[in-house]
Amino acid sequence: MIAYIIPVIIALTAPTLSPKKESEKAPVVYQYDDFKLKKTGLKKEIFDKAIKGFNKLLLQGKIKNKRYLTICDMSQSSKNKRFYLIDLNTKKIVYQLRVTHGSASGEEFATKFSNTTDSHQTSLGFYTTGSDYYGENGYSMKLHGLEANFNDNAYNRAVVLHGSEYATEKYYKQNKKIGRSWGCPAISQDDNDKIIKLLKNGSCLFIYHSDKVYNKKSKFLK
Repeated sequence: MIAYIIPVIIALTAPTLSPKKESEKAPVVYQYDDFKLKKTGLKKEIFDKAIKGFNKLLLQGKIKNKRYLTICDMSQSSKNKRFYLIDLNTKKIVYQLRVTHGSASGEEFATKFSNTTDSHQTSLGFYTTGSDYYGENGYSMKLHGLEANFNDNAYNRAVVLHGSEYATEKYYKQNKKIGRSWGCPAISQDDNDKIIKLLKNGSCLFIYHSDKVYNKKSKFLK
């Protein structure tokens, strides 16, 4: 009797790869020139730093609202429109406004920064936006500082985004300057409500200055 050996072909199926988690995705590349920012006064080096931090936060899963990036360039004069709300999808500036620094940070220019309660100074660094609420300054938005020793006490200090009459165009035209806050990045009452509704609950806010200590020690800029 002849025995027949019937070959058995086993199909090897490649394992199913699960979709990449947010933390495993590659950084998003944004080019300064695509946003036409030069004429707005926002320098390339600051935009690039903001994008670097934005991508680190994105990879860490800390940004829920990925469409908008807000930069407050406190290196500029407070007479300038140094608040930039950028739409990363359309590559356009949605709002460019005046924004206050803390009363103890300086007069026209901010030169001093602090993370300390009751310092009345601006806190530098990367934030994520929190919930909206109505408080002493009307419609406001909580901010969560993400950088130890620079702004991680901002929430406890009640540093929030809010509108103010001393940050409006009308106030500026009458006084040739804007007012100062107790550390909050206050913007015009005229645009405050619309901006908070765009940014609340998980977008990235970067409050920048050319301060040597911050630029050397920030974990997001390394």
